[in-house]
Amino acid sequence: MRSSAWLVILLMFSAFAWPDSLPIRKNQAFSQGEELTFTVKYLFFNAAEAKMVIHDRIHFIQDKPTYKIDIFGRTLSLFKLFYVKDNWGTYLDTAKIIPYRSYRHIEEGGYRKHEVIDFDHSNKEAEVRLFDRENKEVVETRHFDIPTNVQDIVSGYYLLRTMNLNGIEKGQDIIIKGFFDKKNYNLKLTYEGKEKISTSIGEFNTFVFSPEMPKNKLFSGERPIKVWITDDENRIPVKIKAKLVVGALNMDITEAQGLRNSF
Repeated sequence: MRSSAWLVILLMFSAFAWPDSLPIRKNQAFSQGEELTFTVKYLFFNAAEAKMVIHDRIHFIQDKPTYKIDIFGRTLSLFKLFYVKDNWGTYLDTAKIIPYRSYRHIEEGGYRKHEVIDFDHSNKEAEVRLFDRENKEVVETRHFDIPTNVQDIVSGYYLLRTMNLNGIEKGQDIIIKGFFDKKNYNLKLTYEGKEKISTSIGEFNTFVFSPEMPKNKLFSGERPIKVWITDDENRIPVKIKAKLVVGALNMDITEAQGLRNSF
């Protein structure tokens, strides 16, 4: 099992664009300065910590104003023996909620990967640049065709937060699109209904979703992941559960700062 499985769980849910069948409302859910912190438990141990951060300053990419959003992850306590220090990020158009650039910087044990993707939505093309181990020199550049308004591994979740979910029905399957690891994907997401849950930052009514995962050696079952999203103006993830081939992972929110809307 990869020591960064907890981060894969968070990202796999957020990696893909919502379909046109659910309307996009004007973004009222997030803005600069938001920071969400999660603790990840594996078996009975606090294994890792994750942060989702929207930076204070607006950045311009392709002459467009964007939010710079980062997801940081690191292992804790005994799990430092496996050493994970990852950073996944996106530059997200503040109005259209589409990515213009994404990146990932992976440090897991002796493994390193540094990648930057630039999205040309007008020409439906993604340029993928792979850097060397020290993240200094480009060692490979490739171009790929992409669907209209495709999302990256981070931006899809923030698009979800702008959606009007009031009309969604329990059991509804939604086909979603995204670009990740040099490939376009079509995955299915199922709405499981609503649930009230208690967290360390309060009680919330939530929407529950489960993505259908491709067959792999990490997760157990056809729908091994469930994600709880608050049914309020902020639409933040507060809990994620995953069944693994060995044990289970639980991600729980521990802190939420800079929210656009009060609880």
